[in-house]
Amino acid sequence: MYDEADLAAIREAKADWGAETLDPVLDAYGERAERFATVSNRAVDRLYTPADVADLDYERDLGFPGEEPYTRGVYPTMYRGRQWTMRQFAGFGTARETNERFQYLIDEGQTGLSTAFDMPTLMGIDSDDRMAEGEVGKEGVAVDTLRDVEILFDGIDLAEISTSFTINPSAPVIYAMYVALADRRGVDRTELRGTLQNDMFKEFIAQKEWVVPPEPSLRLVTDVIEFATEETPSFKPVSVSGYHIREAGSTATQELAFTLADGFAYVEDCLDRGLDVDTFAPQLSFFFNAHNSIFEEVAKFRAARRIYARVMDEWYDASEPAAKQLKFHTQTAGQSLTAQQPLNNVVRVTIQALAGVLGGTQSLHTNSFDEALALPSEKAVRVALRTQQIIAEESGAADIVDPLGGSFAVETLTDEIEADAMAYIEHVRDELGDGSMRAGVLAGIEDGYFQREIQDAAYEYQERVEDGEETVVGVNAYAVEEETEPDLLQVEDRVQEQQRERLADVRAERDDEAVTAALAGVREAAVGGENVMPAIVEAVKVEATMGEIMGVFEDEYGSYRETIGAA
Repeated sequence: MYDEADLAAIREAKADWGAETLDPVLDAYGERAERFATVSNRAVDRLYTPADVADLDYERDLGFPGEEPYTRGVYPTMYRGRQWTMRQFAGFGTARETNERFQYLIDEGQTGLSTAFDMPTLMGIDSDDRMAEGEVGKEGVAVDTLRDVEILFDGIDLAEISTSFTINPSAPVIYAMYVALADRRGVDRTELRGTLQNDMFKEFIAQKEWVVPPEPSLRLVTDVIEFATEETPSFKPVSVSGYHIREAGSTATQELAFTLADGFAYVEDCLDRGLDVDTFAPQLSFFFNAHNSIFEEVAKFRAARRIYARVMDEWYDASEPAAKQLKFHTQTAGQSLTAQQPLNNVVRVTIQALAGVLGGTQSLHTNSFDEALALPSEKAVRVALRTQQIIAEESGAADIVDPLGGSFAVETLTDEIEADAMAYIEHVRDELGDGSMRAGVLAGIEDGYFQREIQDAAYEYQERVEDGEETVVGVNAYAVEEETEPDLLQVEDRVQEQQRERLADVRAERDDEAVTAALAGVREAAVGGENVMPAIVEAVKVEATMGEIMGVFEDEYGSYRETIGAA
């Protein structure tokens, strides 16, 4: 992008600056540290110049927003045309209580819902299961049957609101309930908008919630993608999630690389199913973490779009632009929140949210300042949402498309992260999978490759914190004695009793013969290799429970639950 003579002159001028201007200051005052690095421990230079991006080809590496390789954004106008979707994670107690929080958030200006489920629901068991004791409604909303989903979305127009569901092993059942609810209300399935997380590879790598083994779990993910492509084309059937990989302790580069590897493995499984890449790939979405090192995070998001566009084109023969555009949701870093001096988290979240916006996210969740202590209070949720609104309306960050594009530092970091991430991706495909990304991801899960990489990074970070190389304000620096505690949201024990009573009512009132027949249909599809989603939709319509449906898959595919404690 620069003339060689100009580059030579810049290098010479930098050397002169170093000798004449910089060195005297360093001799007299030094710098704060011998080495400066991101939160991922990526070294950063003191100064970047055009010489650091001498090999940058503008059209090949950057281009223009809305055009390949989408480094500068997937839409030509980005936030000048439409702001990102503002989602605040919500879910606790009963469906009625969560519905009230949904209504509150909508009234406060939230533009998309994001649903958190309790542990029994996440693990595909009913609230009256003995394993659910003490967990019902505690860290999310309890959902056992379609009746709960009806209450959850009472008074909410499914055709108008975009809803995200953070659920994985039991994602097919929750998705089926949402589709069934739309059918009951007369809402055309094509009008449904939202996202289902449904990323089982990430579960085996980092979050560790599962019901059946990896290969049948992959089969269920692909069933959902296939069904959604045909039935709910505006609904994203999978959100390939790096967020939890980062929360487990990975670096930014590992987060990007392992997330894209998972996504490409899903692409290969869909292709093996016979699906057309230009039809199903636009349905895929991604989910990333935004951490504290703002320039590293922006570079990560830009590198993600560039890698995805090129790989989908060169490896999987995608031709439609929508099949090569990486669209993603961002959530600020939960593991960066501190219980000490919790109001400091407002500042952390603001920086992280700004990174997501400067990096071109399509939707954003900002964590509440009290989440290191408990479920977020209404006050904390309001501050988190206002943080997004201030960035959108007051900061000017949403007024320029890719405002950091062309920054010598950001472009250098983008190139570095792209190269390092591709090295990981190619290792998974070529070394672990012998040319297959699908096989490589499954092998990496089986032999613990991903887990070891993440654990090593997490250990190395914690060592830096304990040695004082990494400053965490209020924890290992600037600590104070604190006596006051913020108001915390508590989920009462009565929730479990109420949920179990409603489930008992459903069991008593439903048609047991219809339930038995519907579950037999699910079993037949599972055994016969058919797409299981139509059968699950019919099962939830006759009030089959979450645990009953997931129990069919455990029976047929084998249970993987017993491995959780050993993981």
